Amino acid sequence: MVKATILSSAMAERARLSWLSVHSDFRKTLTTHSIQTINFLFFIWYKGRETWPKVSSVRMGKGESSSKKMITKEDWEKKLSDVKLRKEDMNKLVMNFLVTEGYVEAAEKFQVESGTQPEVELGTITDRMAVRKAVQSGNMEDAIEKVNDLDPEILDTNPQLFFHLQQQRLIELIRNGRLEEALEFAQEELAPRGAENHAFLEELERTVALLAFEDTSGCPVAELLDLSQRQKTASELNAAILTSQSHEKDPKLPSLLKMLIWAQNQLDEKASYPHINDLVNATLEEPVA
Repeated sequence: MVKATILSSAMAERARLSWLSVHSDFRKTLTTHSIQTINFLFFIWYKGRETWPKVSSVRMGKGESSSKKMITKEDWEKKLSDVKLRKEDMNKLVMNFLVTEGYVEAAEKFQVESGTQPEVELGTITDRMAVRKAVQSGNMEDAIEKVNDLDPEILDTNPQLFFHLQQQRLIELIRNGRLEEALEFAQEELAPRGAENHAFLEELERTVALLAFEDTSGCPVAELLDLSQRQKTASELNAAILTSQSHEKDPKLPSLLKMLIWAQNQLDEKASYPHINDLVNATLEEPVA
């Protein structure tokens, strides 16, 4: 599953970059082929299962083998070419990714190029990315101020998110060596919330443990100081902002790629056919006999 997620993200990033490329023919071929494959696999599993031979339910004896249908690469590509997709649907898929991930300039260019309208005002993406950038740079006070300017109800209605932002602020104080200020902040701002919520208290205790180590590299909770922790907090806040704007928290493209992997696994029980293992380039591999 981790591998699938990594590959899905890589494919999504490739989609974004391909639309910024000057090679329009290449990007059309790559995207059309990839999405055709996803839709075709989904279609034949749910709608065309009766066309595939049933795998024998009889227990195989020694030396015997099951009779899966072999589909050549040529036949498979013909089936793919028969799947008709609207260009508008593909464009919406790409726009959804660009908007959700916050690529404002790419979304603007793609809007002009394809005529696809984004689901939200592109100006709100700029504001959302400014919040995210503030978190990723460790400027938590600025991030909280910006998100309140954007929509104060986001933090008012999400105590867990607000606690995590305050927790990240404590981490940044410790990172910068402002230990006395960090201890005071923990006692005044976070301890009362921990007293009301056991989960918050556990997270606070883990964070305050950083204060007990002069060399935090050997601390059992040193990962809190990793930049990945900032990214985790930024992603949580970004998802909350998207939800407040009635937009999906995650882009659709990675989910479709996970569906592709799932569909291939299901079809493996029915037939031998060309797989797509390289999700970045959507390369069809020869079927294994």
